[in-house]
Amino acid sequence: MERKRTTNLHQALEYFFELEEGENVVSLEDETLSSDWSCGSDSSEEDELPSTPTASQPTYVQPVANPETALGALRPQLGSIKQEHDDTEPINDQSCDERPVSAPKPRRGRGRGRGTTRGQSSRSRTPQPAHGWKSGDELDTAPPPLRFKPLRTQGVQVDTTVEHAPLNLFQQFFPPAVVREICQNTNKYAAQYAAEKRYTWQDVDEEEFYKFLGLVLFTSLVKLPSVQDYWKQNDVTSHPFPASIMTRLRFQTLTWNLHLSDVEKDLENDRKKGGPEHDKLFRIQPLFEHFRAACKASYHPRRQLAIDERMVATKAKAGFPQYMKNKPTKWGIKLFVLADSSNGYTVDLAVYVGKASNPSAHGLSYDAVMNLVQPGFLGTGYHIYMDNFYTSPKLFTDLASMKFGACGTYRENRRGCPPSQGVISKKSPRGTMRWIRQDSTVFVKWIDTREVSMCSTIHPANAGDTVRRKVRSKGGVLKVVDVPCPTPVMEYNKYMGGVDRLIQYYSVHRRQSRWYRTVFLHLLDIASTNAYVMHLELAAVRNQPRLSHKDFMVELVKQLCGAEKAGVPVKRQTSHVPTACAAEFSSSNRATVGRRRCQQCAQKRVRNTTPWKCQACDTPLCLLLDRNCFAEWHA
Repeated sequence: MERKRTTNLHQALEYFFELEEGENVVSLEDETLSSDWSCGSDSSEEDELPSTPTASQPTYVQPVANPETALGALRPQLGSIKQEHDDTEPINDQSCDERPVSAPKPRRGRGRGRGTTRGQSSRSRTPQPAHGWKSGDELDTAPPPLRFKPLRTQGVQVDTTVEHAPLNLFQQFFPPAVVREICQNTNKYAAQYAAEKRYTWQDVDEEEFYKFLGLVLFTSLVKLPSVQDYWKQNDVTSHPFPASIMTRLRFQTLTWNLHLSDVEKDLENDRKKGGPEHDKLFRIQPLFEHFRAACKASYHPRRQLAIDERMVATKAKAGFPQYMKNKPTKWGIKLFVLADSSNGYTVDLAVYVGKASNPSAHGLSYDAVMNLVQPGFLGTGYHIYMDNFYTSPKLFTDLASMKFGACGTYRENRRGCPPSQGVISKKSPRGTMRWIRQDSTVFVKWIDTREVSMCSTIHPANAGDTVRRKVRSKGGVLKVVDVPCPTPVMEYNKYMGGVDRLIQYYSVHRRQSRWYRTVFLHLLDIASTNAYVMHLELAAVRNQPRLSHKDFMVELVKQLCGAEKAGVPVKRQTSHVPTACAAEFSSSNRATVGRRRCQQCAQKRVRNTTPWKCQACDTPLCLLLDRNCFAEWHA
């Protein structure tokens, strides 16, 4: 009986001391100091309180109006009780299930002594680690491997028994039929605005357009600040090759008037702007759809594929440029690209034009992957690698149902990802890993220079792989050590870089006034890169020496421009002859009418006028016995 009374007094003291420290006063109607504080297993029948109300034991206690006044009256009694209680030997009652309540610590700073906020407990809530995660020492069993069944033979889809020149491989993506259509649309577009231009437009044909493409690819081999620098004469940066193929003015007029779609159909599509039938990509659709089909038809990828976004830098008015702060190219048109991880071949691509009119319930990243991964074209059993923009448990589950494996980094806030709060600390040593498996999907967290989160339906969590890292010892000395590395991280680093593997080396990208011309230049980059990948595949199949990327580009430029090995055109144009600048003149004014400033003299900062010009170039040039600017210009 004495033991029970001591326990009740101890709990009552702590209750009132909490009130004295500034805790919220709890209504005694809700929490009364009754015998519920005791542990029922230690009480006897004579210690039980009567069940019927008596005068000395009311059924409830009236709430105190002023807690501070009541505490002031109780302090002398509480002091004596506390002294008597301190003299009593503490008893550790192991049969009680209640956790001991410690006195709250005094608060510091703002809000001191105000008690807990509404809806919070007086005890501090520390985050508890998620359950089910295992350490890297525990073994994991990988899911059963998928059977790899491609629909076609892997590699190039051209006749491997014959030799293919770089031009033949490039024409897989820009065939003569497509080039002829581009020439027709360009001529129509230039004819509309010919009266407003200062230059004379001449229709472009298939042969000249291939030469134009050759000069565009030449600018990726020889980098100069501006297009005009390629045609400068007697300068440090002068190069004779561009002037031997085409004049600067002709090259610029082709660039300014390049148009891929039919002008009349453009107007019809523009009238639908703002409606669901409006096609934002109509300016590139005739070429773009053929280009996607050509990429798929010319090559069948190997097992490892990578999906990533690629930014085409532009700020031209298009209505759908994107801003991505974590990309090297922050402003531009975003492409979703499917590439072969083994060689960088672009298998398929899609242009992001903004929010879709009928999006699925799973989001943009889910739709982008599902549109690029087509079992009807690829087959089954492929391994697809992606970054955390695309990865989600829902996507990986649906890919697994289509018999595709997937691996990638993931974001912890994605729906379906296991809770990982407190699983691993940022201060853990490098190489620390935790993993958890949910059906066929394994989630791995690993500490390198920062925390890495991976998700995979292909690999086990850890197969004993290690990576070499430089670690600084306590003395400040760097030393190379072997750090444990999860298998998904190893495979991700090996196969994820296929999207930008080769296309970044020889790029023809230049600032354009129209967004569709910027996309056209990027398609030209993809075509030249894919053609080089096909050359490497054919050289391996035929057991022949392969060209370097630079040598392949040089040969491609020569063949497109119709030049010999020395870089001189095989057939020189015969239309470069002098003609009068004036269309009409008489015997009285033939010496003065139609005179224009000589462009060759203008480069020397000398002002001379001449009645002669080049018929092909439409460039005024001096033609005198002591000053033959015509010959110097065409040298």
